[in-house]
Amino acid sequence: MGARAAPSRRRQAGRRLRYLPTGSFPFLLLLLLLCIQLGGGQKKKENLLAEKVEQLMEWSSRRSIFRMNGDKFRKFVKAPPRNYSMIVMFTALQPQRQCSVCRQANEEYQILANSWRYSSAFCNKLFFGMVDYDEGTDVFQQLNMNSAPTFMHFPSKGRPKRADTFDLQRIGFAAEQLAKWIADRTDVHIRVFRPPNYSGTIALALLVSLVGGLLYLRRNNLEFIYNKTGWAMVSLSYIHGSSQAQFVAESHIILVLNAAITMGMVLLNEAATSKGDVGKRRIICLVGLGLVVFFFSFLLSIFRSKYHGYPYSDLDIE
Repeated sequence: MGARAAPSRRRQAGRRLRYLPTGSFPFLLLLLLLCIQLGGGQKKKENLLAEKVEQLMEWSSRRSIFRMNGDKFRKFVKAPPRNYSMIVMFTALQPQRQCSVCRQANEEYQILANSWRYSSAFCNKLFFGMVDYDEGTDVFQQLNMNSAPTFMHFPSKGRPKRADTFDLQRIGFAAEQLAKWIADRTDVHIRVFRPPNYSGTIALALLVSLVGGLLYLRRNNLEFIYNKTGWAMVSLSYIHGSSQAQFVAESHIILVLNAAITMGMVLLNEAATSKGDVGKRRIICLVGLGLVVFFFSFLLSIFRSKYHGYPYSDLDIE
């Protein structure tokens, strides 16, 4: 029985092959070629992506921000495949453009890009680029962009959305604000490292050296320090000692002191509301605070000298 069943199964298989439609063989061949082509296309995309990432990493190793013209922008930013995010600054840095804001924004952008390049979290998922108007006019026209500077985020997938354009007018262009915006768009957190500013320390050291050198040269003739007549001329009083009278010069002194206090308050408000460099804002804040503290203390001292018995001194106000 087993020997008879085997030929029967072979005859049934042959019968099924005989009744297979003749048009199905070209279809199977086409399907096979399509699969091969899709596999080759996928491999080609992977090779192209690897070449782009390798080129971007090479540029980033030499410079934290690489400049792009129209061809490079279309190849590395607009054209697929792309598995990385791009932050691009559109600017106009040529001297004939006279864009001072562009230069200030570029300094903050450099600080941010350098902080990312030298951080331990640096990887090939985020790159920084720049398109200057004089080097990529066609890119500005393609994006219908008529103002600079502008910061845009080009995600790894899909097209940029409205939030991918940095709101420079409302937030400012400080590196810390740019880092926060990048973290919201890419989940990449960048800790900003600013280069140390030694200008204040150098200026103070020069002043101390100048005074010290002058005293050293006059070390054998320092009687002017003990000259009572000279100090009396310096400390000549223009403030009347009574609350019932006032010199003409006293009114001008009080006016100048109040103007200095007002200027200090204006500087404090400017430091709190401006969108410029954080370092400059910190200096403005310190200068404003110094003006308010020093001149208000001086004004209070004048008040005490006229109203004898006033219990408070300097800024000791309750």
